[in-house]
Amino acid sequence: MKRKLLKLIVFIAFIWAFLYINNEWLQISAYEVQSERIPKAFDGLKIVQISDLHDATFGEKQSRLVQKVKKLNPDFVFLTGDFIDSNRYDLQNSLDFVEQITPFTKVFYVTGNHEVAVNKINEITQALKDLGVQVLMNESAVIEKGGEELLIAGVQDPLIKAIYPPDEIIDEELDQAIDWKNDSFKLLLSHRPEVFDVYVDKEIDLVFTGHAHGGQVRIPGIGGLIAPGQGWFPKYTSGMHEKGKTKMVVSRGLGNSLIPYRIFNRPEIVMVTLRSLN
Repeated sequence: MKRKLLKLIVFIAFIWAFLYINNEWLQISAYEVQSERIPKAFDGLKIVQISDLHDATFGEKQSRLVQKVKKLNPDFVFLTGDFIDSNRYDLQNSLDFVEQITPFTKVFYVTGNHEVAVNKINEITQALKDLGVQVLMNESAVIEKGGEELLIAGVQDPLIKAIYPPDEIIDEELDQAIDWKNDSFKLLLSHRPEVFDVYVDKEIDLVFTGHAHGGQVRIPGIGGLIAPGQGWFPKYTSGMHEKGKTKMVVSRGLGNSLIPYRIFNRPEIVMVTLRSLN
């Protein structure tokens, strides 16, 4: 009896440790993007992407998440949607993170489907603007350095116009957000990876997306199990994807929503370093 009880305790402890690691142990995924279109002035620029926080908490007032980002010393932080969760809306919990990073880096933000679903876009975006975040609502910002430029654009999540297919909506939003006469290297914040072909057709240089939660459950050697907008065994759940002139980073995100656990899918902070080939 004692032996069976001991085995049960060990089994429960193993499951607890496994779930803790998969859902609480932050992972940093680093990529390097090289291009002749990246101006020399921006060689070595570091971008940290935070996606799909879903009101998750990493330490008191997000201390563990803040420390990780701070150590990376990014030039920019991109927040690519689902900053909050529509099922347990707690804006301040997510703002705790932003309040601590805006003093040392420039932050850009676009909406995800959960911001639309909770119907509090104005409240969320105003709170972020008050902290100095640049909110990109189908618009772009030109960043200048050493007489050279980068263009950073952002589009709203297509759920805002749910009567149309997401690829058509994002195609329209990109035309609204970007001045195509500007031939600068273009970075795009967009929540949705499943419309990759739209980004390719528009010849966006580098796209930052999330939404897929890494497939929620990752099967070793295969990839993600399921993702919204892509269904079972989705194609775009993690990593760097390249087609034509376009590269797309898909963040596995940090938090959970309807499905409470991530399996073989640790919460992810993405860092991208730009390298000029000029």
